[in-house]
Amino acid sequence: MSDTTSAPQDFAATVEQLETIVERLESGELSLEDALTAFEQGVRLTRDAQQRLDSAELKVRALSEDNDGRLNVAPFAGPDASTDDADDSNKETPPW
Repeated sequence: MSDTTSAPQDFAATVEQLETIVERLESGELSLEDALTAFEQGVRLTRDAQQRLDSAELKVRALSEDNDGRLNVAPFAGPDASTDDADDSNKETPPW
């Protein structure tokens, strides 16, 4: 499999590739050697994806901290969200 030495791809492409690997493994049509190779590639992709998620979480936390280092939690305001109760939401504590 030549994908092991390719350049880094975006997160969505990594997840899509993982889904393809899982489908191939679940099909039961791979030889033992091919299944092991696919599994190894899946482990590498999973580790890469986890590192990206961890990095993104750190960036979000850094961008969400106030001057005292506390998290400034605000809910996502979708297009149909009202602004009446948005003032109270900044006082919520994060689940972590």
